[in-house]
Amino acid sequence: MKTIDEEMEFFKNLMQLLKAQFGDETEIVLHDWSKGYDRSIVAIENNHITGRNIGDCGSNLGLEVIKGTETKDLKTNYVTKTKDGKTLMSSTMYLKNDQGHFIGALCVNSDVTKTMKIRDYLDSKLPDSNARTSEEFFATNVSDLLTYLINGSLEIVGKPVAEMTREDKIRALRYLDEKGALLISKSNTKICNVFGISKFTLYNYLDEIHENREKF
Repeated sequence: MKTIDEEMEFFKNLMQLLKAQFGDETEIVLHDWSKGYDRSIVAIENNHITGRNIGDCGSNLGLEVIKGTETKDLKTNYVTKTKDGKTLMSSTMYLKNDQGHFIGALCVNSDVTKTMKIRDYLDSKLPDSNARTSEEFFATNVSDLLTYLINGSLEIVGKPVAEMTREDKIRALRYLDEKGALLISKSNTKICNVFGISKFTLYNYLDEIHENREKF
């Protein structure tokens, strides 16, 4: 496969098959990262599950694949939460071109909220206790996605920015770098504003982070 566009008919037929198989409580989403991550959704079925539309952005997990933090082709049976409180059982297949580069993703998100409420009676319908969990944030725009990632970096440090040391800020930036936040267009401006640093300082910190990573 060279591009997702050239296989669009196949993907749309596959999405229709999955929709017919799993019903209205399962969302199927196709991402084409060549369109730009801020508008990567090119096809979606049952979008009432997460409220996203064609032209909306990808989630935080896709950024990790683009960054190289995550290298697996498949991520299956992980539990996620939507902003409005739905519990989803999700699986994602990351798509590669003929050169082996990741170019997009096909995602399946089943709403198991009702099932979770009656899990004592329907254990066979639910993920077992060993099911992997992964916090995935379903944003409709990259600004919200970046805010989510920045908030995650602040939680890791555990103190207000005004009280952060140089090492604290580097720790927060290491998290953002690993999560692919810097891949978002113009993210450096917002990150600098949040942490009260200049772009020059930001790049110096990132250089230090990358140098230390290479040593190990």
